[in-house]
Amino acid sequence: MPTHLTKTRKHRGHVSAGHGRVGKHRKHPGGRGMAGGQHHHRTNLDKYHPGYFGKVGMRYFHRQTTHFWKPTINLDKASRLWSLIPAEKRDEYLEKKGDKAPVLDLLSLGYSKVLGKGRLPEVPIIVRARYFSRDAERKIKEAGGIVQLVA
Repeated sequence: MPTHLTKTRKHRGHVSAGHGRVGKHRKHPGGRGMAGGQHHHRTNLDKYHPGYFGKVGMRYFHRQTTHFWKPTINLDKASRLWSLIPAEKRDEYLEKKGDKAPVLDLLSLGYSKVLGKGRLPEVPIIVRARYFSRDAERKIKEAGGIVQLVA
């Protein structure tokens, strides 16, 4: 922006430069940022930011995320579980529909829990995982499959 258009140029010669006559334009009279939130700016914070200060809930000391490791997979999208079986084996099994049901070890594929969204084709399959939701277990069994819990 050219200097001749700035406000300070327009205020030249006027004592207060647009900042009033009584309260001088000093740097940060109320403090910077959220300063004074529990003191002189309390009404503003209580009115417009309720719950800004304080704590909620409990802390978890020494939380190890490995204890909470539970990546999930759904049954959806034309049986996502089937897409995890190698293509050759999948086609071979679907053609024969023999005695052997394919075994799907989800732990080795990086999944820990099976959720029940979607549906399975009416083909038996053995699924191994640490956790199964009720729906997933029901749908796998209805398709003639087996649910195996792995430690």
